[in-house]
Amino acid sequence: MTFPKNFLWGGAVAANQYEGAYDVDGKGLSVEDVITYKPKVDVKDYKTNAHISLDGIKSAMNDTDITYYAKRRGIDFYHRWKEDLALFAEMGFKVLRLSIAWTRIFPSGEEETPNEAGIAFYEKLFQEMKRLGIEPLVTLSHYEMPLNLALKYNGWADRRVIDLFVRFSRVCFERFGKYVKYWLNFNEVDSLIRHPFTTAGIIPELCGERGELVCCYQAAHHQFVAGAKVTKLMREIVPDAKMGLMLTKLTTYPRTCNPEDVAATQKKNLENYFYADVQVFGEYPRMILRDLEKRGLSPVIEAGDLELIRANTVDFVSFSYYMSLTESVDPNAERTPGNTILGVKNPYLPSSEWGWQIDPVGLRISLIELYDRYRKPLFIVENGLGMRDTVEADGSIHDNYRIDYFRAHFREIEKAIDAGVDLMGYTSWAPIDLISANTNQMSKRYGFIYVDQDDLGRGTLERKRKDSFYWYKKVIATNGEDMN
Repeated sequence: MTFPKNFLWGGAVAANQYEGAYDVDGKGLSVEDVITYKPKVDVKDYKTNAHISLDGIKSAMNDTDITYYAKRRGIDFYHRWKEDLALFAEMGFKVLRLSIAWTRIFPSGEEETPNEAGIAFYEKLFQEMKRLGIEPLVTLSHYEMPLNLALKYNGWADRRVIDLFVRFSRVCFERFGKYVKYWLNFNEVDSLIRHPFTTAGIIPELCGERGELVCCYQAAHHQFVAGAKVTKLMREIVPDAKMGLMLTKLTTYPRTCNPEDVAATQKKNLENYFYADVQVFGEYPRMILRDLEKRGLSPVIEAGDLELIRANTVDFVSFSYYMSLTESVDPNAERTPGNTILGVKNPYLPSSEWGWQIDPVGLRISLIELYDRYRKPLFIVENGLGMRDTVEADGSIHDNYRIDYFRAHFREIEKAIDAGVDLMGYTSWAPIDLISANTNQMSKRYGFIYVDQDDLGRGTLERKRKDSFYWYKKVIATNGEDMN
């Protein structure tokens, strides 16, 4: 079986990683604007790279030197969007996944009326995408919470944030609904357990005696409620649109056939599925509720919450997939990082410089597992390879390693489709080099398009086509038939 006739090929980006212009046209500070690039920290140490403290936040708010605040500058898409969209169109994109920065629309998150300059920016963007024939897939919350809401309410740990997010979402549906028919609520909704600040605006010092984990699971519940509310709202305002969830697919295998390794792996996978289970099935998994109760982590669930969640489930399931991991009860098992997570190293797989293990077959396994579990259309909205690229003397960038990565993953996608998986589309992360989510590096490059900028923001920002640009263009033009 080949890729479906109307398969949505494209790429994925996030406002906080590529827009830049953090203080332009009324934009407020977001949680990502106070995270720094840490050149002396091992790139494999994701916890230290993502660490933030209350003192650190306050210091960052007063710091006007943006050298180490890489996400404040991004790749200046805010001023170069027309050029970049033209390059995406040249590749033949059918879809572009992007996010709307909450702080461009409501700078502090609490304004009564939206910032019209922010709305005007996205309107121009969507109008140009429509002219180019590129369908928008829009994430409402992609690690871009207003910093004010983190400091004032401890982010999503406070129920009052739900209504503020609904207000933001209403404006997005009302102003952009005529352009956007595919929406995602929260990027990698499960990630708030791994990096609570950037995902949910949770500051550990503000959690008090409750503890950070209690805040995290309460925040998750508030996001489930908010997700249901905005799904209901979308169906009222943009009735022909569809809402999806977005999960980090952390595919994990048992390290050995030791039953204890298998049991530990099962637990890890069920915890990963939990966040999608609630939004697809409309209820908390019984075993998750029991586990949270035993650990003293049960969230406060108000009257009507569960009915609201049950009545407003998602239309499709989207996910990111970069690598797989294994799990073992052996305390001495070698561990390696993945997408903001640590797992036991798989000796059968190669690893990138950042420790992420490359497993194309794992994508096929993930697709089949997800479709068998949820029976809803799937959408791969992040998948890619972060590597250092070399610009040759003539300006060319030969990235055959990236082509090999994508080819191997596309072959496995074909097998999953042949097995019966209903797959809507595929957006690579990222089609253009941008700031890495975890390490805040520029040198960890994912794009088909090279951007001339280093980790400290030095460079011309010139865009250059890599060899993979032309390869992906060919794949899209032939709907996956020519991958040579």
